[in-house]
Amino acid sequence: MEAYTAFASVYEMYMDNIPYDEWANNIKALFEKYNMPMEIVCDIGCGTGQMTRRLKAMGYDMIGIDNSYDMLMEAMANEDSQGILYLCQDMRSFELYGTVGAVVSVCDSINYLRSEAELLEVCKLVNNYLDPKGLFIFDVKTEKYYKELGDKTIAENRQEGSYIWENEYDIKARDNYYDLTIYTANDEGTFDRYEEEHLQHAFTVTEIKRAISASGLELLDVLDVATMSSENIDDSDRLYFIAREVLK
Repeated sequence: MEAYTAFASVYEMYMDNIPYDEWANNIKALFEKYNMPMEIVCDIGCGTGQMTRRLKAMGYDMIGIDNSYDMLMEAMANEDSQGILYLCQDMRSFELYGTVGAVVSVCDSINYLRSEAELLEVCKLVNNYLDPKGLFIFDVKTEKYYKELGDKTIAENRQEGSYIWENEYDIKARDNYYDLTIYTANDEGTFDRYEEEHLQHAFTVTEIKRAISASGLELLDVLDVATMSSENIDDSDRLYFIAREVLK
């Protein structure tokens, strides 16, 4: 089963607890701190375009990339997406028409990569498409987050639909399996049932630093997303990695 097919139509409804505004402000602050050279930004793993649209509203020219056609259809249906170029591509093999000032990836899209080798391929591609001294900013959920999540089941019921999200974490492989069952209201007054499977991988800080370095990028900082601080990152649930193009 593919991820983000049936879930795409209700994704924004159930993800309304995610602090997208705060995260967009964080990204903008990092752009300003590290003097992003141009204002073209590519959002990989953009999903329904929540971050893409916010950065566009801040004045950046945006490209959104996702491998889910259904998620991109939801993104393009939003009136705030006018002027955004959306591309249905896999982040492991994406292609752009030219270079960009920054590449961003939020909401743990990087955790969908399966291995350090795949992460390295993404970093190499990003490096290839960055302007001189361009930035790559992405977040990841940490191993601490997945260990604490464990085998919990998360469920939510709303008038428009409901979901059951079952988790199973493989400590040895550092893989977290999500079994998602979705019920969405239809026009007949009943509910349609869909199932999806998701798999996310917990990268270590060492692995991510190694991939960034091997790709030719320069690591600038590692920050806790909640505090925007580099202190106590071992206790963080979500981290930002900020890297820069240095070889062009």
